[in-house]
Amino acid sequence: MRASGNRLGAHTRRLLRYAVASRFLVVALIILWRSLLSPYDTSASINPPCLSTANSSSPPPPVLLPRVGSAIERSIVWDGVYFTRIAECGYEYEQTYAFLPLLPLCVTIFSKSVFAPLVPLIGYRAVLGLSGYVINNIAFVFAAFYLYSLSAIVMKDEEVALRAAILFCFNPASVFYSSVYSESLFAVLSIGGLYHFMNGKYNYATLWLALSGCARSNGVLNAGYICYHAMKQLNEAFSSRKRSYRLIAKILLAGALRSIFIFGPFISFQAYGYLNMCMGRSVAEMRPWCKARLPLLYNYIQSRYWGVGFLRYFQVKQLPNFLLASPILSLALCSIVYYVKLWPEVFLSLGLRVSQKESKMVGSSLSTEPEGQASRSGISEYSATNLSQDSGDLKLRKKTVRREKMVIEPSKDEGPDRLQCDPVVILPFALHLSFMVATAFFVMHVQVSTRFLSASPLIYWFASHIMGSGSIGKRWGHFIWAYSAAYIFIGTLLFSNFYPFT
Repeated sequence: MRASGNRLGAHTRRLLRYAVASRFLVVALIILWRSLLSPYDTSASINPPCLSTANSSSPPPPVLLPRVGSAIERSIVWDGVYFTRIAECGYEYEQTYAFLPLLPLCVTIFSKSVFAPLVPLIGYRAVLGLSGYVINNIAFVFAAFYLYSLSAIVMKDEEVALRAAILFCFNPASVFYSSVYSESLFAVLSIGGLYHFMNGKYNYATLWLALSGCARSNGVLNAGYICYHAMKQLNEAFSSRKRSYRLIAKILLAGALRSIFIFGPFISFQAYGYLNMCMGRSVAEMRPWCKARLPLLYNYIQSRYWGVGFLRYFQVKQLPNFLLASPILSLALCSIVYYVKLWPEVFLSLGLRVSQKESKMVGSSLSTEPEGQASRSGISEYSATNLSQDSGDLKLRKKTVRREKMVIEPSKDEGPDRLQCDPVVILPFALHLSFMVATAFFVMHVQVSTRFLSASPLIYWFASHIMGSGSIGKRWGHFIWAYSAAYIFIGTLLFSNFYPFT
């Protein structure tokens, strides 16, 4: 027990060093490239006063370190300009509603509290940018620790978990996690929420997952984990010999309420946009989306201002962007195919028909333990129905035995890291990633895939597994590390100087 605790402590200290070092590396590269090169677009420095103070004749007070403040302001590029502007001025224009409010709110709070003494030194706008940088880099370190903890639960192997977390520290989208972007807050909230969920803290996890929807719109997809868990519980309840309709109703109600709670922040923000942009205006003054039967501001903005839509990016001129996104898309697809090929019957049945041996291994999600008392393994959340109790069919029993061997005892050819994870636990992560890959490829600006998929744990689990698989794993490892290093260096160079990256 003491040896396990010492190993855990050593892993924690090692991960802390990697997480902090990775952020220093990225920030140092950003500063280096900004000092060596001239930005392609310098319009970020042209930041007019807020509309609410545009008519004010009083100039801003002078600052003691104007060059430092100006350097920080100029370093805020791309979407960071929007986030900083919203933190300072609120939602002034229609297109700003494409950026959800959690990061601007955190930036505003920090700039008016923790970093308020710096305003006379570098100016308020620079303090806003500095707040964003500090918040995101700290949040990233916590996200790395949550990924390690979640991976240890799901993978049941601390070495695999540590490797996955270190890979996350140097992921190809690293520049966004150290800039004024929402990636870090989203990662810590979504991964942290899943960690708490696997530990049986369902209501606490729901709060975290709901907050992830305040950071990025794809946070609402985390409701899928809640729905899958409810579906598993319902399957067990209906398969039970002592069927309890009261229990079934309780499962349905809990799943529905938690899912609604996760969707709540995003829906509330859409309502907020409707009140600000549509209410109190004549029909002639209303924007087109205000008159729609279902007035969704977010969808209209993405389509109107960024050209997002199904197959709209499938153009010859966008081929370089597809090439830019091809490594992360390929890695994500390989991750999905890898686990599906290991456990095809589990994936085809959505985990609703698994073997007796699996059922004993994962426990029962219909346990009467109070919330928060579930085993640390978290596997009780994805328990399986015992087929041998539901059917006496000899053929089914034979298929079950074959499936047991396939699931619980993977081939030794997989390498030194034998897969100890349960396929029913992996399944919702694979489904979630599959939906995100399809969305990134067919609907979104495909180059955004690099950061859009960067918070998916399954990618890092797959990479960690194969990197521990002998000579083949070493070759994969060289490719993955080369890809990450190249995108970190190229990304910090292009992104920080306002050149298109992802």
